[in-house]
Amino acid sequence: MLQITWTEALGSLTGLVSVWLTVRNKVWCWFWGILSVALYVVVFWNERLYADMVLQLVFVVMNCYGWYKWHAGRVHAGSGNNLATTALRPITRIPQEYLLTSIICGAILAISLMLFLKRFTNSVAPEMDSALTATSIVALWMQAQKYRESWLVWLAADIFYVGLFVSRQLWLTAALYLVFCGMAILGWREWTKEMAV
Repeated sequence: MLQITWTEALGSLTGLVSVWLTVRNKVWCWFWGILSVALYVVVFWNERLYADMVLQLVFVVMNCYGWYKWHAGRVHAGSGNNLATTALRPITRIPQEYLLTSIICGAILAISLMLFLKRFTNSVAPEMDSALTATSIVALWMQAQKYRESWLVWLAADIFYVGLFVSRQLWLTAALYLVFCGMAILGWREWTKEMAV
């Protein structure tokens, strides 16, 4: 039976807005992201997906960080009444040394979370929950830095999240993450085009 809570519905809607604005490279993506993840704290608590619940709390902080990073590169150009705000932070490829560091940090975080969840909680999917939480943190950090490869990491996480949410009968959230898969592909294409300009 399909059961959708208002928190899941609003979390999904605001999540869609956030990712669409990210694809379009609009700074307001971070505001909508904060709304979405705050709602999903409640959803994942109710589903006993504790690592994903904590991930949403981390996402609140990371969304604030991303908002700051995207704004930090802005300067005013022109003079007098003709001042225009320009974003200096360009979309780039991730440096090789950061890529390796991201993989290592993600693996350490995933293993640590899994051990914690198995020992101290009644998590229903500690391995998958931990791996996807760590992958998502890495992806969001990459997104805040405007590394194009963040979309590939999101795509990998989103594919597995669809399966996890189907297993928990979070049908709307599973559908949302299926849409996120398509948006990750679109984001990759859009950011690649913008890099070429």
